[in-house]
Amino acid sequence: MKKIRKSFLFVVLLTLTMVLAACSGGKEKTSGGVAGEEKSGSGNKNLSLLTGGTGGTYYPLGGQIGKIISDNTDANITPQTSGASAENMETLRAGDAEIAFSQTDIAAYAIEGKEMFKDKAIDNIQAISTLYPETVQLVTTAKSGIKSIEDLKGKKVSVGAPGSGVYINAMQILEIHGLSDKDIKAQNLSFDESADGIQAGNIDAAFITAGTPTGAVEALSAQNDIVIVPITDEKIKELIAKYPYYAEETVPNGTYNIKEDIKTVAVKAMLVVTKDVEEDLVYEMTKALYENTDKITHAKGTFITAETAREGLGNMQLHPGAAKYFDELDEKAGTK
Repeated sequence: MKKIRKSFLFVVLLTLTMVLAACSGGKEKTSGGVAGEEKSGSGNKNLSLLTGGTGGTYYPLGGQIGKIISDNTDANITPQTSGASAENMETLRAGDAEIAFSQTDIAAYAIEGKEMFKDKAIDNIQAISTLYPETVQLVTTAKSGIKSIEDLKGKKVSVGAPGSGVYINAMQILEIHGLSDKDIKAQNLSFDESADGIQAGNIDAAFITAGTPTGAVEALSAQNDIVIVPITDEKIKELIAKYPYYAEETVPNGTYNIKEDIKTVAVKAMLVVTKDVEEDLVYEMTKALYENTDKITHAKGTFITAETAREGLGNMQLHPGAAKYFDELDEKAGTK
């Protein structure tokens, strides 16, 4: 009986030793946690790229950028739909993704703990680069009779989700014109829902902040005479003086079949990454993007250049990997 017990104990100890050895001999994660996980059977690192809704610019452009990076680096990028800028920042804070699109103003709010991030600053994000202007478009139809911001008073207007980038843009533009959300019948709708609401006659107008042309607005223009409501030069100057991350922008003649250039404002779209993604990997991703911009077929691809990639960042720090790439470009150009 004692021999049986000893044999049994030996087997248990041997099994436990093998299990512990297997665990300790397994593949180690990098300091990046999820950012360092490797795809089974390959050296590719699986990273999530948060975009926006399917009716905006982030989603289709994110698909193309994700493919470029996946094809030219060891990263395997998976674009994901989301509620866009503000939601993306919170998802990065939670560690549930590694890369995200954002408006530059929203990223600044996140880092500084302002607006929707008041007293809840996010300290684990850094910039890869800015990409292109995101135009603030106040969309309506000719039959609505809305020709100015002041004409929105008493109207049903989509202002985006509460706390979203679109919502903040809408409130700031209304403020400059002496209005607030109390002067309109505010509706909290996505881009697609806004387009559908205008089409169905359930709302009169919608604020949409996205690169032009925006998919949801293009779809609406196929069946409607679209109007992009202009902002006057005077009000643009007032807005920029108070909120300096805005810039003057023009929606060109022909966009959505409009007959003339329309003056408005824009912020910039950018790529943000969590700090714990490895420096070498971010370097390779940044290099892959800016050395393959010719493969971007989206209309906003023409704005994505290494020369403008650091414009509009303000006080936001570049990730060391991105900084390394741009420093190399500066050295080659003799500007550093």
